[in-house]
Amino acid sequence: MLSSCGTNTPTLGLAPTKQLVQKAIAFQVSQTQQQLTQRLQSPPSQFDITQVKLKQIEPFFIEDLATYRVLGTYSLTIDLPRQRVTQQNNLFDIYLQLQKEGKTWRLAVPQAIEQGKPSSWRTYLIR
Repeated sequence: MLSSCGTNTPTLGLAPTKQLVQKAIAFQVSQTQQQLTQRLQSPPSQFDITQVKLKQIEPFFIEDLATYRVLGTYSLTIDLPRQRVTQQNNLFDIYLQLQKEGKTWRLAVPQAIEQGKPSSWRTYLIR
């Protein structure tokens, strides 16, 4: 878990790419899907994330690491046992953190909110 936000702002030159954002969204969808399939005791469905559109990128720091809040939309297609379902223009609001060596990114998920802002975080490696 990480805590607190810094006041300096990282540059947008190292901002996350659309492909990275797509991977982060897929990670979140797979985590949600795992929870559902465990509760429903059903096999996981195949899904595809497409049409990712970045609408806004807000840079800031979490514990001296460049972090970006990324907002936008995406389409999700899920292959269910009897049909294929597509949801378009799903909104996303994710936080991506560049690690010190500048080679890897982590999805940062707020764990606590204080005064309307996240105050502690849990991070997950994006592959």
